[in-house]
Amino acid sequence: MWLFDQMSRLERMTLLDGPATALRGVVERIVTNRRVKDALHGVWLGHPLHPGLAQAALGSFLSASTLDALRAGRAESSLLISIGLGAALPTAASGWTDWADSHEDQQRVGLVHAAANGTAVALYAGTLLARRRGHRARALSVSAGLTAGVGALLGGHMGYRQALGANHAEDVAHIGPERWQPLGAFDELPDGRPVRRVAGQVPVFVLRHGAEITVLSDRCPHLSAPLSDGELVGSGPDARVVCPWHGSEFRIADGCVVHGPATAPAPRFESRVVDGSLEARVVTIPGVPAS
Repeated sequence: MWLFDQMSRLERMTLLDGPATALRGVVERIVTNRRVKDALHGVWLGHPLHPGLAQAALGSFLSASTLDALRAGRAESSLLISIGLGAALPTAASGWTDWADSHEDQQRVGLVHAAANGTAVALYAGTLLARRRGHRARALSVSAGLTAGVGALLGGHMGYRQALGANHAEDVAHIGPERWQPLGAFDELPDGRPVRRVAGQVPVFVLRHGAEITVLSDRCPHLSAPLSDGELVGSGPDARVVCPWHGSEFRIADGCVVHGPATAPAPRFESRVVDGSLEARVVTIPGVPAS
């Protein structure tokens, strides 16, 4: 519990907000191309890109430090460090891009996570430089590994405790109603403006366009923002709803992600009108109607 208490303290450390604001502005000025940003978030992959890259870099680094701690395979250790350093740049780029679209408490932990990782990278680079000068630098490599372990611990806290990068709408398909649920009178729905309704116990996004109805989960998969508060952009099959918190865009027709930071689609609901009343039920498997 002591370790968790320290992590919780770090989440509430408001003195980190100033540097976080400044660094977020730097990231936003650097990563301006939407396609590049989506690629770094992992939209093309269907889940965040950063964790996989981090595993590649961390695995190489810690393997190198283990060899050095055992006083074995200095050449192999140096090769592993070189691989880790090569993976560090894209890992950092994807991590900073995700971090810039996160909550304040996540950003506080993220700053310390980045500082630990940056220190580890500098120590590993120093290890290679020392070896070029004829030194063994085993202690430097082991110190780098311990520092990288601290960074990994903080990264795990962000991903698993703070749920940064997790799909916040994953449970909708499991807790959403499989039986038809009333959402109110069809004629009372505004035309062309999304509203929030509740299907069973699940908040849903409802949009009427003439006689057509779209029902999606109202929870943004990125960090649970209410999509019914979002702006509508585009038209026809290109119509999208923009998340009001971090700007993710979801296609109205099927809930698929068009732009990140979200990487998972917004869960979709079937709908029908019975005796003037709108009803909906969750689509438990994408593309397969509920029974």
